[in-house]
Amino acid sequence: MEFKNLHSQDKPLLIGNVWDVPSTKAVEKLNFQAIGTSSSAIASILGYNDGEEIEFSELEYFVKRIAINTNLPLSVDLESGYSRKPKEIVNHIKKLAQLGVIGINIEDSVINEKRILLNANDFAKTLKEIKGELEKENVDVFINVRTDTFILLQENIVEETKKRIQLYANAGADGIFAPCIEKEDDIKEIVNCTNLPINVMCMPNLPNFETLTKLGVKRISMGNFLFDKMYDEFEESLQTVLNQSSFKSIF
Repeated sequence: MEFKNLHSQDKPLLIGNVWDVPSTKAVEKLNFQAIGTSSSAIASILGYNDGEEIEFSELEYFVKRIAINTNLPLSVDLESGYSRKPKEIVNHIKKLAQLGVIGINIEDSVINEKRILLNANDFAKTLKEIKGELEKENVDVFINVRTDTFILLQENIVEETKKRIQLYANAGADGIFAPCIEKEDDIKEIVNCTNLPINVMCMPNLPNFETLTKLGVKRISMGNFLFDKMYDEFEESLQTVLNQSSFKSIF
């Protein structure tokens, strides 16, 4: 599987995170090797908060339009699966695979009133069931399991993360995503605890790509940060137009 091989290169796979066709075309033009959707950015475009407020059918529509307009390998942020039932999650993954999607992110937390970590053993059991069903139906999708320990925990983060990685690896995960990890020592310990490729995300204090390569990171993603920055700059451009009572600043 070509996408899987991209996780074993000398340099980490840099994922271009996208949310629509124009962002996809920009990433493709810059010769990225693969793209991944940002669930937060897509939700924001439609006026939703992050955390599965968006309907799966709405996500599916965005993915379809993106997939039609690119030749790059496409991974989709499936949040917590848009269901708590393994069979429904499998159906969602199959629908995405039919659109040409070759990878998904699935996370071990859910948002009710606030984001909470799921029980690790329960989530691993769900994961194993999903993986088994997909294999039974010959659906070849790279499952990148996101663990939200570094987002949600205050104590024993590294130990809890390592425990979850072991459980998820045994359940059939193809990769591990640990968003919000920043410290070099933490990254090194997480990388060294597993043979699975480790994915880190854009953060203010994340080491540069050269350092991440030396630490053994295999995948780097952008989350929704470029999307947010783009709209900050859009607001600044509009403010300049208002201040100058002119469109000259645009050209």
